Amino acid sequence: MTDNSAGERLALETERRLETPRAAGVAGLVFSLLFVASMLLIRERPPAGSSAQQIADFYLQQDAGRVTLVGLFLVPFAGIAFVWFIAAIRSHLGEREDRFFATVFLGSGLLFAAMLFAASASAGALIAAVKLQGQPPPDANTFLLARALGFAFLFIFAVRAAAIFMLVASTIGLRTGFLPRWLIFAGYAAGLVFLLVVTYVEWLILLLPAWVIAVSLVILRARRSGPASGRPGQATG
Repeated sequence: MTDNSAGERLALETERRLETPRAAGVAGLVFSLLFVASMLLIRERPPAGSSAQQIADFYLQQDAGRVTLVGLFLVPFAGIAFVWFIAAIRSHLGEREDRFFATVFLGSGLLFAAMLFAASASAGALIAAVKLQGQPPPDANTFLLARALGFAFLFIFAVRAAAIFMLVASTIGLRTGFLPRWLIFAGYAAGLVFLLVVTYVEWLILLLPAWVIAVSLVILRARRSGPASGRPGQATG
């Protein structure tokens, strides 16, 4: 009996430890803050139409590019927080999760994080090479190529993965009732904007962190007001 009791206590403690990430709804807030900050910081670069000498001068200035480097180092933490945000949603859903939608949800979220890493690496690789490895400044063609790659990774590929992520998450929220209806419709609208418009109006990418913040707050509120049994409560709209 003693051994059984000890085993039961260990099982309960393990279960409680495994449920801890449900509180990681705060990861969505962290991701949103880091994402916005990194996107603003990484945008520091020579203006369009700069000559080869102006590009070289930008990279060789003592303080030039430090802001970009800060943004570059923030991106991995934003990606990690986004993965935790995905885990928080899946844990919040529990047994209500549908395998088909869960697979698309997880895959699109991970694909977005990977494209975010690639975009940031493309945008910040040149300044990192000059400032951290002592490499010579890039020529104009290399600079333009790196900037074009960063744009393509983020505003062509990453935003489409984010669109699928928001559309599927909104569908899951509709089917399970864990999201309020206004947030579901906002997710559908933002997903369509990401599919059709963001490439041409770049600042609309800020819709993603705004939506993630709203979902995170819903998760955190549900965790505080959920039933005593520990099962996640459904949000009402």
